Amino acid sequence: MKTRTFVVSACAYLLGITGVAVAQDAQPGQVKIGAGQPSEALPPPQSDNDPQPKAPSPLLNAPGGVTEQAGVGGTQSYGRAGVLELGGSAGFQASDGFTSVNVSPSIGWFFADNMQISFITGLAYNKAAGVDAVTFFKAVIEPSFHVPFTDTIFGFVGLGVGTAYNGNKFGFDIAPRIGANFLVGRSGILTPAFVVDYSTVQVVNTAQGSLLAVKTAFGLQIGYTVMW
Repeated sequence: MKTRTFVVSACAYLLGITGVAVAQDAQPGQVKIGAGQPSEALPPPQSDNDPQPKAPSPLLNAPGGVTEQAGVGGTQSYGRAGVLELGGSAGFQASDGFTSVNVSPSIGWFFADNMQISFITGLAYNKAAGVDAVTFFKAVIEPSFHVPFTDTIFGFVGLGVGTAYNGNKFGFDIAPRIGANFLVGRSGILTPAFVVDYSTVQVVNTAQGSLLAVKTAFGLQIGYTVMW
């Protein structure tokens, strides 16, 4: 019995020396060192493997494909991304002593809502006073922006940039346009527009090879296209 009492007393003495606390507050004979808390008053230790936060990713509208069945009865209206427009226009241009009649087949694609990129070719028959007539060819790429005024009427502005050929040499051509798109029937678009056409090559030449300096022309055109 004396041996057991000695062992218990020795254990209690060692616990007091090593500072092992059994309660939050220091007990008689214990000294608290620092401003911390006894272990029993703290949460149990555990691994703290926090996940790496996700990096932000910008969102861009991917270019759409070509939609089908656009127009009345479909889900895609004119001006929506993916709408394909096929057709052309005919026009008349005039400046001092010069007249021109032209046709311009075109294909356009709305790569984003209200934003279209078109490939437009032009074949013009030009005649000036006192010189032979000549056929003039041009091909331009035209980005354009279309603003809906109603569900069936749009205003647009475009800028065609490309090349021109007057039967003798090639040159640079630029053709800004402004006009309107009127939806007709199920999928037709009637497009009257005012156009200014400037070329670095003259659009009329004489049989002797001399050139008439007609580089800028103003005119009206009307086009009809169909949504795909």
